[in-house]
Amino acid sequence: MFLLSPAKSLDYETPVGATHADLPHTLPQFVPQSQALIEVLRQKSPQQIAELMDLSDALSALNVARYEAWRPKFTAKNAKQAVLAFNGDVYEGLDAKTLSAKELDWAQKHVGILSGLYGVLRPLDWMQPYRLEMGTTLHTDKGSNLYKFWGPQIAEHLNAQLAKDKTPVIVNLASQEYFKSVDRKTLKARVIECVFEDFKGGKYKIISFNAKRARGLMARFAIQNKITHPEGLLGFDLEGYAYDAQVSEPDRWVFRRKVQA
Repeated sequence: MFLLSPAKSLDYETPVGATHADLPHTLPQFVPQSQALIEVLRQKSPQQIAELMDLSDALSALNVARYEAWRPKFTAKNAKQAVLAFNGDVYEGLDAKTLSAKELDWAQKHVGILSGLYGVLRPLDWMQPYRLEMGTTLHTDKGSNLYKFWGPQIAEHLNAQLAKDKTPVIVNLASQEYFKSVDRKTLKARVIECVFEDFKGGKYKIISFNAKRARGLMARFAIQNKITHPEGLLGFDLEGYAYDAQVSEPDRWVFRRKVQA
């Protein structure tokens, strides 16, 4: 199972039919929890949302309108498949619109997108637009932040997804902010972290923009090659990256490149 972070920027303008005329959809698996969070967010003024999420007045107003428009019933008019709706650096690397229907079907079974509002999304889950980062200190009846709200639920869900695997493995391509929502005490899988470094200023370092794109590229590589054993990832070579065994650890795999693509 490959885990990704969501993106702040969204694309609800491009119709799904522009690239996938008959793309199927599924429904999010934590709708009651999402609705509970929406009810909390609806109680806040635009100014409170702006302060809570460090947003401009315009972005705050946009998201207040999104919370008001959100409904527990998902339709083709108010929602879009998550993997096509997210539009940040990770998703430019993944480039889901150029994946075939068969590849997206494989991704549906092997990729999870962590989300502050939706918990975990499958790529083809319908998603209504929102802004709620996992690190937000949103008070609910479960505690002072979203980590307490979600508790062990996400890890339990992942355990269920991986229950048929003899040796369950999570490949974490999400940020630490999002992966913290997976309760490691509850999770029954091995976790492999993939790290992407570029050579700059005389040394290798993680460059945020490049690393985010590389996470999407790694997910794309896994999907297109239908990788079901982690060792298959060692051949990842998109945009100049290569596995570096010397600086890697058993569960922290480092991929480096000298020339920026």
